[in-house]
Amino acid sequence: MDATILCNGSFPRKDYPRYLLRKADRIVCCDGALVPFLRHAEAVFGEARLPDTVIGDMDSLPARLRKEFADRIVHVAEQDDNDQTKAVRYIAENWPEVTDIHILGATGKREDHTIGNLSLLMEYARTEALQGIHIEIVSDYGTAFAVTDSCSLELGAGRKVSLFSPDNSLQIRSEGLVWPTDAVVFDNWWKATLNRASEDTVRLTFSHPSIALLILD
Repeated sequence: MDATILCNGSFPRKDYPRYLLRKADRIVCCDGALVPFLRHAEAVFGEARLPDTVIGDMDSLPARLRKEFADRIVHVAEQDDNDQTKAVRYIAENWPEVTDIHILGATGKREDHTIGNLSLLMEYARTEALQGIHIEIVSDYGTAFAVTDSCSLELGAGRKVSLFSPDNSLQIRSEGLVWPTDAVVFDNWWKATLNRASEDTVRLTFSHPSIALLILD
């Protein structure tokens, strides 16, 4: 079973992220994201459809909609986590059968929200309660996900790849990339960006278990 979270960034225009929204078994809107969901629902689904849950601190949802959709609103007032994380946690706690979470609308509009939401993928990847759930952010421009150790990825030759890590002690040896990452020191965000797969399979070998974020086109 898969779930889609809609955040209140740029609503997807392209077919693939809209397909993920359309085929989702469960849909969760983050607070004010209910507004664009309702605006685009007929175009995406071909008919009226409501999200299963609307979650957040309700600081960006109009009072009219809070009243109209009170039966599916989960108000979480704490400010230690953002609404995206509240939605991820809600899915894991309430629908344990979910194996894949696709997050849409997590980028665009505000750079600080974009950076924060993307970085949270690395937190989710090492959160014990979320193990066994594949979580990714999908936009009109790419797909982002986190890895925590050596891996092989079937990407397809020619695919654009950017790699980030907050661990400057981590070395990542690569096979199947145009520009090998073997000598990269992850001491700034740009250091392993704008790469490209030279083979269908890309292999990343970590010097030790750690955390890294991949963004693909």
